[in-house]
Amino acid sequence: MSERAGLTRLTGNGNGECGQGDCPNVYRTESGSFVVQGDVSNAFTPPHGEGLVEIPESVLREAVRALGW
Repeated sequence: MSERAGLTRLTGNGNGECGQGDCPNVYRTESGSFVVQGDVSNAFTPPHGEGLVEIPESVLREAVRALGW
């Protein structure tokens, strides 16, 4: 699934690798939930149908600023 329709990108300024869509990012869905794009983490094995990603603190801070929290 590569479509991002219905998602609002909260992070990534479009410079460098982020312009290619292949860096850590946080998106907000139309329903208000969040989708996180990042490096796959092996911190523990999640339940079936779930996954773990790892993103830098700076990306979360950027998403919080974008939301005005």
